[in-house]
Amino acid sequence: MRDRLNLTLPVEMITRINELSERKKIPRSAIVEAAVASFLSPDAADRREAAFTRRMDRLSRQAQRLERDLGVTAETLALFVRFWLTITPPLPGDAQAAAQIKGRERFEGFVETLGRRLQKGQSFLREIPDDVVGRVRGDDDDSPPEDR
Repeated sequence: MRDRLNLTLPVEMITRINELSERKKIPRSAIVEAAVASFLSPDAADRREAAFTRRMDRLSRQAQRLERDLGVTAETLALFVRFWLTITPPLPGDAQAAAQIKGRERFEGFVETLGRRLQKGQSFLREIPDDVVGRVRGDDDDSPPEDR
């Protein structure tokens, strides 16, 4: 037994159904019936769930990498600032103008070097092995990883 169902579809979709019907030489209703059956089958739901799961896993890994990179970056900056503040004595007033000029020159060199590295796709974070990141997270054992 069959029952009639009237529905409204976008013009582009109807055009695609018509083209497929002509190309495959099958009725439009058979195409729509197969599409609805595929949508309602439990296999389709499982495939969609698996696809969502893969995407969520990929996003989770990306978020973990971002979190790791941010932690390494923050720790690097904190160590640099501590080191710089520890070793840099205050300048007398008459030397500050020359130091500011030299500082601007050095900063411009730093920005140029950074720009070149970024254009080449080089990253300081990629140069840090993953086992070093483990130590940053609290593993204070100084023995090599293979001895642990």
